[in-house]
Amino acid sequence: MAWLLSIHIFIMLVAKINGAKIPAIIVFGDSSVDAGNNNFIPTIARSNFEPYGRDFSGSLPTGRFSNGRIATDFISEAFGLKRTIPAYLDPAYTISDFATGVTFASAATGYDNATSNVLSVIPLWKEVEYYKDYQRKLRAHLGDLKANDVISQALYIISVGTNDFLENYYAIPGRPSQYTIKEYENFLVGIAASFTKQLYDLGARKISLGGLPPMGCMPLERTGNLMGGSECVDRYNNLAADFNGKLKNLVIKQNKEFHGMEMVFSDPYGILLEIIRKPAVYGFEVTGVACCATGMFEMGYACSRNNLFTCSDASKYVFWDSFHPTEKTNRIVANHVVKTALAKFL
Repeated sequence: MAWLLSIHIFIMLVAKINGAKIPAIIVFGDSSVDAGNNNFIPTIARSNFEPYGRDFSGSLPTGRFSNGRIATDFISEAFGLKRTIPAYLDPAYTISDFATGVTFASAATGYDNATSNVLSVIPLWKEVEYYKDYQRKLRAHLGDLKANDVISQALYIISVGTNDFLENYYAIPGRPSQYTIKEYENFLVGIAASFTKQLYDLGARKISLGGLPPMGCMPLERTGNLMGGSECVDRYNNLAADFNGKLKNLVIKQNKEFHGMEMVFSDPYGILLEIIRKPAVYGFEVTGVACCATGMFEMGYACSRNNLFTCSDASKYVFWDSFHPTEKTNRIVANHVVKTALAKFL
């Protein structure tokens, strides 16, 4: 477990050296970065029940799709801020809590509004509306001068896109009749470009645009790949890599176009694929199925606390449910992103 200790020491050292140069972390996206916003809207895309959160502080099922903390929580800690980033819709928190970090993310959403409609979750445009509301509250709380400083110096993290392909394009009719897969990728990149420009126009300058993970290696997709021996689905992995390339190009383009913009591309693809291919190096034992229930297809309500198949030690598993990583995986991915893409902001 020496590697785990070194990660923890690295995060603590980074936090100590920095003294929080970044005043806040502001998050947009899907279940990879939702800390519980979906608890407060009428949707089945929730995880505010056991066994979710069983390794979180107080064994609390917060609405994070994991057994514990998610990647943005670890990133916040690495930047010398708080250990967890709260959900904007959670009434347990106030603007004084949100002033140093907040997530507007909604599980099951996507770039495409049609994706958010599938499970009636918060579309990306609505996340921006909540952010505008946050800005108003922040100015009332801190005063215009200090609030504007927080807005311009904060790190904005965007993590979204997987659901557009797996829960929308490849799951339901509609978009496939309108777009080829390449055209749909370009359609989504166009939305991403408009979204980052909108954040820039609202005062954001330091933006992390997140890429897609190797989607074909999620247990849900491997379970469906019976003809391929339940191995990773290459078609989905190649799609994710291709889409990530287009997002990288968008980052380069917008950094040139927008004065003062410091946007980076945060890539979880390579590190996750390495963990899945060489699990023992990172202290994992199981990659093909998840910890929760049978680990083959369950997530959300199908991942219930009464399921006798749920594993006893999530730290041996790369995935917590059939779609989402364990806390341990989230920690490793966050550490990688902090040391690579986000290092310039430390």
